[in-house]
Amino acid sequence: MESHRTVSHDNWIEARKQLLAKEKEFTRLRDQLSQQRRDLPWERVEKPYVFDGPNGRETLADLFDGRQQLIVYHFMFDPIWDAGCQSCSFWADNFNGIVVHLQHRDVTLIAISRASHTPEELEKKEAYYNYTRQKPYASEAPGISVFYRDPAGAVFHTYSCYARGLDMLNGAYHFLDLVPKGRDEANLPSHSAWLRRHDEYPD
Repeated sequence: MESHRTVSHDNWIEARKQLLAKEKEFTRLRDQLSQQRRDLPWERVEKPYVFDGPNGRETLADLFDGRQQLIVYHFMFDPIWDAGCQSCSFWADNFNGIVVHLQHRDVTLIAISRASHTPEELEKKEAYYNYTRQKPYASEAPGISVFYRDPAGAVFHTYSCYARGLDMLNGAYHFLDLVPKGRDEANLPSHSAWLRRHDEYPD
């Protein structure tokens, strides 16, 4: 980092303006992509999914909690583990605090995993997430699935994303992308080798 190019203030302003033009174009393209995402055709959910949640067994339609839009985060948390996946926990940290805002836009956000869900077990294993967690009767992988429920009660799958598609949901990574070192993961054994659950960093 010590050898990074430095310029005068006027030259910095000029370089920043050039980048700003690209950022504005990226914003326009992102808006177009977001619209194309919303314009995707839907598929009707016919399979009778059942979840074991705080209120007992619930159907997929029940998870909407009276709203028309549902976002499900697939949280990797095997029943035999003492804690959830580190990467999933990192992503989940970005969800705390926004649930109330989503609810006021007709959106319910939940996480599903294969882990136990009782209050006592959650207190021991995962007490720091304030959105609803459910236990599915199926396997899982990290990802996001989006659903819509129409006034007649029919449920439709509208979108899913996995792997790098989840980047847009992690505010911490967006902040890291702003700083000089960026994510600083290129020389690590794996891109998330630095990562710990938020209460497990040594300092």
